[in-house]
Amino acid sequence: MTNTATETLSVVVEREIPFPPEKIWPALTQPHLIEEWLMTNDFKPVVGHSFTLRADWGVVDCQVLAVAPNKTLSYTWGAYDLRSVVTWTLTPTSTGTHLRMEQSGFRPDQPQYYQGAKGGWQGFFAALERNKSELGGGMTSQSWAGA
Repeated sequence: MTNTATETLSVVVEREIPFPPEKIWPALTQPHLIEEWLMTNDFKPVVGHSFTLRADWGVVDCQVLAVAPNKTLSYTWGAYDLRSVVTWTLTPTSTGTHLRMEQSGFRPDQPQYYQGAKGGWQGFFAALERNKSELGGGMTSQSWAGA
């Protein structure tokens, strides 16, 4: 039997990116590159490292849960009374990388956070796309599929 009081929602955003995982990984793990598309931060790709993401609307408290270079990155995401987990997965494809981001842990009584994340991650991905020259180490592409 399912207990609906403990069920949570997830936001998933996926893109096909015309660069190999090793070209995308720095944009997810280097603070100065993260700042270009997400927020100001003190991130380090070290399991257990606590860091913050800072924006004009507030601060997100995070802790690194998992790091597998060029494959997966996971960290907690805590802001206000939201406690969630963000997981990035990079899967090599014949044309580059399938990039998947899942933010999980939205409780049913948190529709404002869930809806905010749905729109917010689309904006973050758009900013990441605008900075795609950072991803490709100076390489350019005509567009990202699904953007």
